[in-house]
Amino acid sequence: MKITQMPCDPGVTGWNAILPDAAPAQMLEAETTADWLVIGGGFAGLSAVRRLSQLHPDARIVLLDAKRIGEGPAGRNSGFMIDLPHDLASEDYGGALERDIAQTRMNRRAIGFAAEMAAEYGLSAEAFTQSGKTNAAASAKGHQHNLDYAAHLTRMGEAHEVLNAAAMRDLTGSDYYQSGLYTPGTAMLQPVLFVRGVASALASNRIQIFENTPVVALERRGDWVAKTPKGQITAPKVILAVNGHANSFGHFKGRLLHVFLYGSMTRALTEAQSKRLGGAAQWGLTPADPMGSTVRKINGTGGTRIIMRNRVTYDPSLKVSEARVAAMGRTHDRSFAARFPMLEGVEMEHRWGGRLCLSWNGAPALGEVEKGLYAACCQNGLGLARGTLHGMAMAEMASGVESETVTDVMGQGEPSRLPPLPFTYLGATATMKWGEWKAGREL
Repeated sequence: MKITQMPCDPGVTGWNAILPDAAPAQMLEAETTADWLVIGGGFAGLSAVRRLSQLHPDARIVLLDAKRIGEGPAGRNSGFMIDLPHDLASEDYGGALERDIAQTRMNRRAIGFAAEMAAEYGLSAEAFTQSGKTNAAASAKGHQHNLDYAAHLTRMGEAHEVLNAAAMRDLTGSDYYQSGLYTPGTAMLQPVLFVRGVASALASNRIQIFENTPVVALERRGDWVAKTPKGQITAPKVILAVNGHANSFGHFKGRLLHVFLYGSMTRALTEAQSKRLGGAAQWGLTPADPMGSTVRKINGTGGTRIIMRNRVTYDPSLKVSEARVAAMGRTHDRSFAARFPMLEGVEMEHRWGGRLCLSWNGAPALGEVEKGLYAACCQNGLGLARGTLHGMAMAEMASGVESETVTDVMGQGEPSRLPPLPFTYLGATATMKWGEWKAGREL
């Protein structure tokens, strides 16, 4: 199959821009062979490579990424590796009790795997730290969502702490929030620093990582043959870790919803501005209403900065324009100004859009889709945790390993078929716009 649809990643992700330049990319420019081929260098792909390297210590493993590591969706999120239920289609993230308990168990397995990588590869606390997160409520409705979610967490037996307005002000420096719900299990990442560090540590004589090397054709001739613009690689088994671009490879057609989320990052705050803001040195807030604003304060490489993330659009073409990113950024500016009036005059330095893949029924796109070809796709809004989990699981499944991880992820079912595109477009767009409107002050 020829792959003509290439990733669209509009804007320069701030996470990438604030880091020193990466070392020059190594590109595949020859014909070669491998025991394993992984396509996609995000959380799923890198986790698959690491798990394969553990299971097959003498195997030759090759990873191909169409861009630089960290330039795609892996570096365009807000950096939350969330352990608890995080159903974006619900009002308060919660779902069925037993399902949420099972999903939390899986997410924590992924966080543990990521923590092992961080420790083994000597990554800094800036790249990965298990510091927890806070659901922030800016309205009475948001506060009720937090209380409902707290009750659900109690039924699950999960630790949490409800924060009042004063505690939220002490944390964030802002008077905007009425309450918060702190949970300790989330890991906070500088996502580009993390994936760059993992990729650099994995690379060796037997594990090769080729960047700026898109796959332009993939076909099976006994073994799988992946063609790139200047090279070719042959391998008996392939793990496809490209999230929504599984459609571009001919799989899960009519079953995946493609949306874009948008982020903005301020320039570095001056010392005086940081003092005016006050609050903790760094923190991460998810909105009490899933359609509201995610906000982070970071303090490390690149200085002290605020990241705003809100707005979502349904884009089945997997493409959006730079003009769309700019338009969404105006919402970020308003949300930032409402929360941080003491930072008037602090402008956004970086704006970007990031691809997200969902399914109608919340199921991932996993498994052996053709002989020797395994998909680790469709993370349903939890790309860091579920991407890591799915990469681990498909490495084990493709290796013939029977594990609890494989059993759990494959027990989630498969993505349900979507209605015809015009109905899906109208329904998804209306649902998202209605959700954003209902979010009100939480946006």
